[in-house]
Amino acid sequence: MIVVPVYNMILAPDANLYLATDQIRRSAGDKGIVIGDRVVLVVAKENQNYEDMTSDSFYPIGLAGFIREINHQGYVVIHTEYRVDIENVEIGSDHIIRLSMKKRSDIDDMSTAVETEKLKNIKQEMKDFAAGFEWGDAAQYWIRNIDSIGMAACAMSPWLEIDNEQRYAILAEDSNLKRTELIEEILYDYLEVGRITNEAVTSQQKEHQQMYREQAIKRQMEHLQRELDEMHPENVTDVRMFEQKIAESGMNETARKEADKVLNRLKQEGKQSAEAGLLYDYLDFITGLSWKKEESRYIDLEEARRVLDEDHYGLSKVKDRIIQHIAVMNLKKQQSGSILLFVGAPGTGKTSIGRSIARALGRKYVRVSLGGVHDESDIRGHRRTYIGAMPGRIMDGISKSGVSNPVMVLDEVDKLSASYHGSPASALLEVLDPEQNNTFTDHYMNVPYDLSDVLFICTANTADTIPEPLLNRMEVIQFSGYTPIEKHHIATGHLVPKAMEAVGIQPDQMEISDEAIETLIADYTMEAGVRGLRKCIDTLCRMFAVKVATDPDEKYIVGPDEVRDSMDSRPIQHHKILPEPKSGVVTGLAWTPVGGEILYIETLFTRGKGDLIITGQLGDVMKESARIAVSLVKSVFPDSERLFSECDLHIHVPEGAVPKDGPSAGIALTTALASLVTGKVVDPHIAMTGEVALRGVVTPIGGLPEKLMAAERAGITKVFIPEENMYDLKDVADEVKDKIEITPVSKIEDVLNAVGILPITYDA
Repeated sequence: MIVVPVYNMILAPDANLYLATDQIRRSAGDKGIVIGDRVVLVVAKENQNYEDMTSDSFYPIGLAGFIREINHQGYVVIHTEYRVDIENVEIGSDHIIRLSMKKRSDIDDMSTAVETEKLKNIKQEMKDFAAGFEWGDAAQYWIRNIDSIGMAACAMSPWLEIDNEQRYAILAEDSNLKRTELIEEILYDYLEVGRITNEAVTSQQKEHQQMYREQAIKRQMEHLQRELDEMHPENVTDVRMFEQKIAESGMNETARKEADKVLNRLKQEGKQSAEAGLLYDYLDFITGLSWKKEESRYIDLEEARRVLDEDHYGLSKVKDRIIQHIAVMNLKKQQSGSILLFVGAPGTGKTSIGRSIARALGRKYVRVSLGGVHDESDIRGHRRTYIGAMPGRIMDGISKSGVSNPVMVLDEVDKLSASYHGSPASALLEVLDPEQNNTFTDHYMNVPYDLSDVLFICTANTADTIPEPLLNRMEVIQFSGYTPIEKHHIATGHLVPKAMEAVGIQPDQMEISDEAIETLIADYTMEAGVRGLRKCIDTLCRMFAVKVATDPDEKYIVGPDEVRDSMDSRPIQHHKILPEPKSGVVTGLAWTPVGGEILYIETLFTRGKGDLIITGQLGDVMKESARIAVSLVKSVFPDSERLFSECDLHIHVPEGAVPKDGPSAGIALTTALASLVTGKVVDPHIAMTGEVALRGVVTPIGGLPEKLMAAERAGITKVFIPEENMYDLKDVADEVKDKIEITPVSKIEDVLNAVGILPITYDA
């Protein structure tokens, strides 16, 4: 008798079991196996090796049978007969199991008819289940040969998902009916779960097949459409065109997903839908942008400086700063440095030098005008949910340039204004911040775009109206006004050739003399820049174009007389120094948006009650300066108190139609009052600028280069400036400094001493 341990198998009487030949030989030992050998199958409690088994490793009920067939394919067929009770299990040194046993009786409580019916139903369920698989036909023959319920259970045992305890419970059941019911429950449960699983898998496979078929059809259609597009490129569909553009754009992952989403909507909506135009415009814009970062290239500094000098005369400080910026870019191989803000009067070249910078760098040039912008969406763009939505001016400029690294000039940032639509200046903070603009998101695009390679240059007439947070992100570079000599060079080197070319006059047909240009500069323009000078030259060229067209063979020489005859505007009368001095009158200096100008401070005592009368359309700052000047004069000249109390003091600044304000007339007002109360005159060739504190200290002012140029133009020979403004003289042209004696002062007493008012002996 051969004792064979089995684990996790269903054992039942009257069934055929297929066990591995090696397992049977191992249990038989040296005597070998032959057909007909008696076999006892014992159920192991755990899956153990023969060497680890003991007498307690087995359940107390086993199954007896005999070897029916020894197959050459590696298995032995054992036919089971009846159950047995296991007694006295012994395992020898050769690990062969020996035992004693006795037959265990079954409770025969199920009729043959019932058993036959149950077997029939089980076999039919198994056939139906097998029919859902490719191997179903082969399984039908095997199922037909099952002749007992126990055989069905044993045959299905390898696939049933039950544990060893549940399998042993079937063998341990004495009642034939209950044992059959246990087997039915397990088999029907497995077959139903398997049927549902098979249906789900089949359905999923059909869905996958349908999906794969659709994909294959789409790929085939795309292939055919591509061939048609190559044969007839003029008939490429919009969808196909955008697919190609998206694939070739190099846009980031976020932008690509958004573009694909919008393209899918365009496919679904069709050309006739209401949204088709909006979707088309969006895809056309986003695919038209340059998403690829331009490679950094070395810029020849000498060549860059040559380009800047060729386009602009003077502006040495600005050009030096640009060369520094280019040098840093060469060293770091990337865009870096602060945002440049050019501040100066109109016509000083702030905007045009941006074009020269682009040419020096070999980049595209874009100009964005911000004057009068009051809506935040002009910077960030409009959301696509609004009718008429469009991108902001920044991304629109990038789109027009066609590259990701243009030189972008943001013109007139000082003229931005806020409204209930938001603050454009606040929106510019992200644009101009190097730490944020690499992920700038325009509301229209709704995807981030890298602006870090864009060279932003801002321009403004004054920095006073620019919000502080925005101003902090920029490096201010002042554009001083041009001197007459610089204007002369600019006119002869740039303005005249361009004006003549614009009207079609050849150099051998007309010549504007140096004297004519000097007349235009001195008598017909009053500005820090050259915009008015350009207009005058354009006017001259247009008028002489008529003569050249009439007689093209004659060469016309334009001199001062021809200028006066041709210009229809009256010459500008600049303020000149007074022909003779007068007490109570002092020459001051003022800054204006178009440059500098001299102004007179006139004071006069009249009979009255000590009132202070201020005329000349002075602002609050100058009115405060006048009151400080009155207090200082009373302090320096105590005996003048009676004059101020018994007389009305009238302070007037000529040209009352022109508003005047600013902290720069303090020492001029004080000196004029001191001259009035002492009766001592101040030389009209002396001018002064500077604010004064109540303690008599002279404080610094702004706009010194423009003021000194105005003084030189008016014929002033000596100018008093605050001592703290001496550093600003480096920005003043040498030709101005050579003609004017510039004297620094720190206290009002220094000024009064220098003009001869102090010391005095006052006679009331």
